[in-house]
Amino acid sequence: MLACWCVWSGAALAASIQLRDVEVGRSEESVVLGFQAEFVLPKAVEDALLRGVPLHFAAEATTYRPRWYWRDERIARATRTWRLAYQPLTRRYRVTFGSLNQHYESLSEALAAVRSVSRWRIADIGQFDPGERYYIEVRYRLDTSQLPRPLQIGIEGQADWDLSAESTVIVQDLQ
Repeated sequence: MLACWCVWSGAALAASIQLRDVEVGRSEESVVLGFQAEFVLPKAVEDALLRGVPLHFAAEATTYRPRWYWRDERIARATRTWRLAYQPLTRRYRVTFGSLNQHYESLSEALAAVRSVSRWRIADIGQFDPGERYYIEVRYRLDTSQLPRPLQIGIEGQADWDLSAESTVIVQDLQ
C-alpha cells in the first residue's frame, strides 16, 4: 500500500505557476510521479516565443530520507526537460521531449503537452526500505539558462520570466 501526503511550500511558489494533482505511485519496479502545472505565459515570454526564441521547461524530482543526526540522505534524483519552439513559416508550435518531436497548431495545445506529467519514473523501488518515511521535492520551472545569452542579460530581475514552482510530497509505505 502506498500512502502519500502533499505539502505545499508557499515561500517558493511564484504567483504565476502552480503544481496541481501531485501524485506519487508505484509500478512493478519503480516509483512514478505525476502532476499538472498550471500557468499562463506572460506577454513578454509569449512575444519572445513568437519571435523565434525557444523556451525550455525543466522538472526535477529529488527523493530524500530524513535523518535526525545529519543532513537528509538523497536517495534519487530525476530530471525532465521540454523545448517549446514556434516555427513562423508553418505557423506551428513544436514540443521536443528527449528525441521525440510533436507539432501543434495552437499555443494552448503545445502548452498542454508541456504542463502535464504522468507516470514519470523517478526512482527504483529497491532504493526504498520498508516502513521508512521519505519525501520528494518537485520543482518545475522555465529554464532561462537555455535562452540566448543576450536575452539572459536583458531579463535579469524581470518577474515575467520567473516561472517556477515547488512542491513537497511525503511518502510512506512504498513496499
